Amino acid sequence: MYDAAATATTSVPANALDGPEASPEEFRAALGQLASGVVLVTAHDPEEGPRGEDVGMTATAFLSVSLEPPMVLVSVREDSRMEETLSHVDRWAVSILSADQRTTAARFAMKGRVSDRLLFADVPHSRGAASGAPLVTGALATVECRTVDRIPAGDHILVLGHVLEARVGAPTGGPLMYFRGQYRHLA
Repeated sequence: MYDAAATATTSVPANALDGPEASPEEFRAALGQLASGVVLVTAHDPEEGPRGEDVGMTATAFLSVSLEPPMVLVSVREDSRMEETLSHVDRWAVSILSADQRTTAARFAMKGRVSDRLLFADVPHSRGAASGAPLVTGALATVECRTVDRIPAGDHILVLGHVLEARVGAPTGGPLMYFRGQYRHLA
């Protein structure tokens, strides 16, 4: 299990945040010009319910951090269901979505959605051997991770994961992208 008390973090000095600041609208518009890949972050919480519960979240802030050791980072909204789950479950997975998985991305990105259990019932998936988390069938690739650090960053938590397993799916299409507030695919 992940031990939050044992994690050391570096905070930004208070004076570094003094001065002008972009508005949320300006920031969103500017960063909307950056195309991002779309992934589904998943975890299995064995403590929820008699058989546990699967949790999923669409993310565009996911990146490779290190080759040796293999590490990735995902940004998770503070106080979200996924952040709460990853605060006590240290194994999770990421499915890198293909262009034809737009519906899956949209469903797991909805605010106020129905339970994740119902969403997973309609999404073909298997269970990762290293993480126990759902892996989306047809994804371009999957990675299974163990949390090594959680770093507070504004209204998000950056979750750093050591990659335990990495697999490439059947390369049948291009990636699902997010650009200017919409899901897109490479032409």
